[in-house]
Amino acid sequence: MSRVQRRCARPAATGFTLLEILLVLVILALTASLTLPALVRPAGTELRVATGTVVTALRRAREAAVNRQRPTVLVVDVDARSILVSGEETTPRRLPDHLELTLFTARSELEGERRGRIRFFPDGSSTGGRVTVASGERRYHVDVDWLTGQVRVRAGMPGDGAGDGADAAVELRS
Repeated sequence: MSRVQRRCARPAATGFTLLEILLVLVILALTASLTLPALVRPAGTELRVATGTVVTALRRAREAAVNRQRPTVLVVDVDARSILVSGEETTPRRLPDHLELTLFTARSELEGERRGRIRFFPDGSSTGGRVTVASGERRYHVDVDWLTGQVRVRAGMPGDGAGDGADAAVELRS
C-alpha cells in the first residue's frame, strides 16, 4: 500500500475545529452579558429607584395643585411604605419592604399615628417637610421647601435627622 493510499485509508479525525469552539465561546459570552445584569442588581439601585418614585410623586402633587388651583397632598404611610397623591391616584405606590421610610412633616398634617401628608397649595408653596428613604447606612433625603414647594434630593449620612424636634413638626419612622 502506498503512502497516499494509507493517508486516505485513515479514519477522519473526530472533534471540534477551532472555529466551532470560538463560536460557542462568543455565544456564551453574549448570553452572559445579557442575562447577568438582569440577575445581579448593583448595590443601591432599588434605593435610588424608590427615591425617584417619591420625588416624582411630590413633583406631581405640586404640579396638580398649581394646575388645578386647589390644594393637593402627598399621603405617606410609613408602616405600609406607600405614597399616594390625593386626587391623582387611587392605588398607593408601595416601596420595597426592606427599605426604611421616614416622614418629617408639620404636626397639622398627621393622619393618625403612622401616616402623614405634605400639602401643596395653588401658589406652589407647601407645608414643607422631608421624606427619607434608607437602606442600611445608605439614605436619600427628599426635601420639600415650604416657601417654594421645590423638591430636592440629597444623599444623607447615618444619624443626620430631619429636624430638631420642634413642636410644630413630627417625624414618623417605618
